[in-house]
Amino acid sequence: MASAALQSAYRQDGYVVVPGLLSATEIATLHAETGAVAGEDVLAIHFPHKLSPVFRATMRHPAIVEVLTALIGPDVKAMQSMLFVKPAGKPGQAWHQDEHFLPTRDRSLCGAWIALDDATIDNGCLWAHPGSHAPGILYPMQPHGEDRFDVSAEAQAFPYPREGGVPIELAAGGVVFFNGYLLHRSLPNTTAGTRRALVIHYMSAASLLPWNHDGHSPTEDYRDIDLIAGTDPYAWKGIADLSRPFIRAEVAA
Repeated sequence: MASAALQSAYRQDGYVVVPGLLSATEIATLHAETGAVAGEDVLAIHFPHKLSPVFRATMRHPAIVEVLTALIGPDVKAMQSMLFVKPAGKPGQAWHQDEHFLPTRDRSLCGAWIALDDATIDNGCLWAHPGSHAPGILYPMQPHGEDRFDVSAEAQAFPYPREGGVPIELAAGGVVFFNGYLLHRSLPNTTAGTRRALVIHYMSAASLLPWNHDGHSPTEDYRDIDLIAGTDPYAWKGIADLSRPFIRAEVAA
C-alpha cells in the first residue's frame, strides 16, 4: 500500500491493516521464540523485548519501520511491547484506548499488532470502532466485572455501541497499525488453539512521554526507549532501564 493510501486510511479510520508484512520464515522464528520466552499457558507478557533479542529486532523490522515513518513521521521511538500467547479459553480485553496508558504529549502513539497466528473472531482477534480516534477524547475507565475480559478496566460513556465495532481478522504475518485514541478490544479465545500476537508501541521521537509506567508518579519524559528511525532530539538525556518484564494478570487477586 502506498504511503498516501496508508495515511488516508489511518486518518479516517484510526487504523490500517497491512497483510503479509512478515514472511512465513520470520513468523516461524517468532513462534519458536514465543515458546522459549513465554511457554504455552499465559495470556501475555509485557516487555518481551527485554527478554529476547529476536523480539527487540522485530521492533525495527524494515517493513514495519517503513509504515511507521509514513504514519508518524521520520523520527520514531519504541517504548513498550507485549507478547500475547492467548491459548484456548483465555480472556479478552475490554474496550480501551492505548493513550490512556501511554500518554504521549503530541498524540502520536501508534500500536503495531503483529499477528503470529491467523487472527479470527473465534480465537479473539481485535475489534475496533473505526473513526473513534478522531474526536481526540480519552473516555473514562472503570472496572467491568466480567470474566470474559482480563482485569483491565473498560472505557465508559463513549458514543458507540458496546457490543458493536468491526472485527479485524488477518492472517499470520499481517500487521494492524492503530492510533492511540482508537477504541478497540478483543474477546476470549473460544477455539482449541492459540492466538499469538506481538504488540509494539511507538511514537514520535520529537515528543515527550510522561508515563506512569510502574504505578508511581509519571516522569517528565520516560527514557526507556529504542530509537527506531531518524534522530532523537532528546538524546542528551540518555537512555534509562526502567521497566521489567511481567506476566499480565487475568483475574483479580
